[in-house]
Amino acid sequence: MTTLLRGRALTKRYRQRGRRLFERAQWPTALDDADVDVREGSAVGIIGESGSGKSTLVRILLGLDSPTSGTVEFDGRAVDAGAGARSLHWLRRETGIVFQDPYASLDPRMSVGRIVGEPLWALGIDGDRRARVREVLESVGLEADMAARFPHEFSGGQRQRIALARAIVHRPRLLVGDEPLSALDVTVRAQVLELLRDLRRTEGFSLVMVSHDIGVVQSLCDEVIVMKDGRIVEEGPTEKVLLAPQVAYTRRLLASIPVIGPSQT
Repeated sequence: MTTLLRGRALTKRYRQRGRRLFERAQWPTALDDADVDVREGSAVGIIGESGSGKSTLVRILLGLDSPTSGTVEFDGRAVDAGAGARSLHWLRRETGIVFQDPYASLDPRMSVGRIVGEPLWALGIDGDRRARVREVLESVGLEADMAARFPHEFSGGQRQRIALARAIVHRPRLLVGDEPLSALDVTVRAQVLELLRDLRRTEGFSLVMVSHDIGVVQSLCDEVIVMKDGRIVEEGPTEKVLLAPQVAYTRRLLASIPVIGPSQT
């Protein structure tokens, strides 16, 4: 299996001004010397506590932010976020992203058809765009005639399906989910999780899933990366890492998952 996305020695430091006059600026490290490989056709989960560097890593891998040091390649081609949006037009055609809050990521003034079809127009993808919008809406479990409606007319689960349709309408090779299920209730989360599994088979994209929900990663992903304080502390096949973790932090993370069952007292 070939490597689709590769990050090497990725470090990100943000300048933080001193709170007092003449106090030196600080440079806290959000990401520290991270190496990442996403193979074509694979699904990689990234887990860790809030502030562990998961979203920073994903933003750099997608060219949405520049690393302080390190390199990113997509299918052997360098990703340089500092070169400007136009220079990464090719990468936007290859990738799609679904964010945590489906309502915040959808323009309330636009119809669902315009929202879902926007990447086709923005990326200059030819063909019957309206037909593709109808097709992708049906693929995520929505009716094609819903394209004329607006985001506020839908439930949270339906809005996340709309966001997912927009992310895959241009047939990306890589889909990234940044906590895409955390804002949904348990029942809807299970439905969208099953939908993601089905879409991986039908659309054929690779997947990177950022989540604090270890159950989601265990269900969807072949490999897992565990992050703490901006560093990758453990990685490997999902079963091996989650069932036999080698690092104390991973064991603590797994032990923090609530278990529903009879009292042990």
